Amino acid sequence: MTEQLIRIEYSPTGEFEDGQTQIVQDRNFEQVHFDVIEKENGIEILTSNLHLYYLGGVFTNSSLYADVKFNFSVYSNRWYYGKSYDGNLLGTTRTLDKVDGACELDEGIMSQNGFTILTDNSLVLTDSQDILGKSMDSIDIYLFAYGREYREALKDYYHLTGATPLLPRFALGNWWSRFYDYSETSYLDLMNKFKKKNVPLSVSVIDMDWHRVSDVPSRFGSGWTGYSWNKSLFPNPKRFLSELHDKGLKITLNDHPADGIRAFEDVYATLAKRLSLNEELEESAQFDFDNPEFRRGYFEDVHGPLEADGVDFWWLDWQQGSVSSSGADPLWLINHYQYRDAQKIMPNNIILSRYAGPGSHRYPLGFSGDTVISWESLDFQPYFTTTATNIGYTWWSHDIGGHMQGYKDNELSLRWLQYGVFSPINRLHSSKSEFTSKEPWHFDTDTEECMESFLRLRHRLIPYLYSANVLTHDEGLALIEPLYYRYPLDSEAYEYRNQYFFGSELMVAPITSKSIKELELGKVKVWFPKGKWYDFFTGQKYDGGVEISIFREKTQMPVFAKAGAIIPLDKNPMENNEFPRELMWCIFPGDNGEYVLHEEGCRTKIALKNKQLSLTLDFDDNISEAIKEKVMNRSHQVIYAGHTISDIYIGDFDLDLQDLNDKFDWKFENELFRRLDIAEINYEEKDYLYQKLSSIPEFDKRVAFLKNISSKELQDSIFELVYSGK
Repeated sequence: MTEQLIRIEYSPTGEFEDGQTQIVQDRNFEQVHFDVIEKENGIEILTSNLHLYYLGGVFTNSSLYADVKFNFSVYSNRWYYGKSYDGNLLGTTRTLDKVDGACELDEGIMSQNGFTILTDNSLVLTDSQDILGKSMDSIDIYLFAYGREYREALKDYYHLTGATPLLPRFALGNWWSRFYDYSETSYLDLMNKFKKKNVPLSVSVIDMDWHRVSDVPSRFGSGWTGYSWNKSLFPNPKRFLSELHDKGLKITLNDHPADGIRAFEDVYATLAKRLSLNEELEESAQFDFDNPEFRRGYFEDVHGPLEADGVDFWWLDWQQGSVSSSGADPLWLINHYQYRDAQKIMPNNIILSRYAGPGSHRYPLGFSGDTVISWESLDFQPYFTTTATNIGYTWWSHDIGGHMQGYKDNELSLRWLQYGVFSPINRLHSSKSEFTSKEPWHFDTDTEECMESFLRLRHRLIPYLYSANVLTHDEGLALIEPLYYRYPLDSEAYEYRNQYFFGSELMVAPITSKSIKELELGKVKVWFPKGKWYDFFTGQKYDGGVEISIFREKTQMPVFAKAGAIIPLDKNPMENNEFPRELMWCIFPGDNGEYVLHEEGCRTKIALKNKQLSLTLDFDDNISEAIKEKVMNRSHQVIYAGHTISDIYIGDFDLDLQDLNDKFDWKFENELFRRLDIAEINYEEKDYLYQKLSSIPEFDKRVAFLKNISSKELQDSIFELVYSGK
């Protein structure tokens, strides 16, 4: 298929499968150069990357193997059929339900030894994308031999299995979600309070209590599944949904579909007629997405009226097993058909549902499940999210803050929210407990203010996030990348599992453990690749090629931009404009840089070269004049090394930044004072350390002096400042 990708099939009948499957969508790649050596009982295939040997007969590890033409291991340069290998960088898993900390992950298509296998044992699809049946092949595998060209492997994986769809802009903002029996009044009051606090939201999630739950007659079982509004809480659902839309919110309802549609539902009579059910015996409509007539009834009669009232998309909370008449995983069937149906509401619409195996990236978004509230759970999520990119699954939505059990910890909730702002989807969520809610004002004042500030930052970042979203769809570049995608030959890139790239310009190292009490600072060890790096928030500078412990107050988060980075921000995060009327460009000095801002039908390219800044626009041919005018007339604010140039317009955008200082207003003495001030150590030691370190200008002498500090954590904390200030 490519010089790095070979499909290998075995069929005892000699019939082979060329149709689409649940995993594979497109096997038509560009023509590839390869050589063939035919033997009496076998064949050899040679490309620039591998040499495949097949000696005939049933596949065994002695009849089918391949040599890979790169040397990442002394002894692992040959792949044998059926053999398992160390080095796989893993992928993801179906759900984090009830997980407290880490869990096992399935394999992905990336491996440190340079080769891995994708097995396609999924079902074949018809031309209309329905389940046809099992493949004619008994074995259908894909040998990925990309060495450490991870981005290239992902790009070809997307070609093979289908591109990740473009997300709608609203999905990238803040989501409010809680398992709680709100009423129309209490929910709207809550939305008003967010607005009053200047906290932007873009998605309103109504968990299962929107429908009848506790008053379902016992003969029907539980109220876990339901499609009839709870009129005691929502007396006028259409009015309620309309008011949410008026507040600029998109709306999703939770759906647990496993129990089908039972006779107590408002829509039962309509569906019973369609499916010829025995209404007298209250025959239920069994959930069966293999049945085309049930699907039509489900989408038209059950979901249809709710969508007509204002539901924008669905949260498909499937937890009830893996049995269907076709043999397909019902979760896959739900995702496949519901995502397709969602497009009738709006272009690029989404669903929210669990992962159902390779190829699931075609049905965004992923719901990772009901996690336990603990530091251990938070510590696992960055690695979990980053590693999922190795199977192309890049749009995870976690229960930010955790769902259930656990304990109250203001710092844990804040750190989790900070991570959520720098994760693919930021959906605050919690269980039905009266005490686990994630409203910022549910916490102490400092925590509240910081949470609100970070939630505003998420909406400032939407131009950046949407551009990354376009690149995922168009070019197969993930928003979240492990370090080894960009530094595949550096061992450190594999060791720092929680550190990741967030879009093209930022590197994130979330703090996922409790602060050191003595210092009142959180700590995370960070690897800085070669080059100059800056703290995104403060401009604190780090020379790369170093591993160093980073310390931050609980209101701060370690996010870094490399020299030459350019990050677009929406200056007015409360407005939720598709085309922001005022943009901020944060530019980090020390190197040339270039960035393309993608918007619907428009691309804004900004380039920094030798401290000269230029901007160019490119419009699609069919873009409206009204949108062109918005883009042409909006104002820009340039922030170069912390220096602000305001109210720049397209006509006068070419800027000479030579007169601006390349250094941020970050001072060693100021930061030293602050860290010593908040540290819970004796005052004499504070005075001594501050006076001595402030009077020593030389880096080497400062480092030597630090050896006199007895506390290793305090020593490391001050060393970070010394290193930044050298």
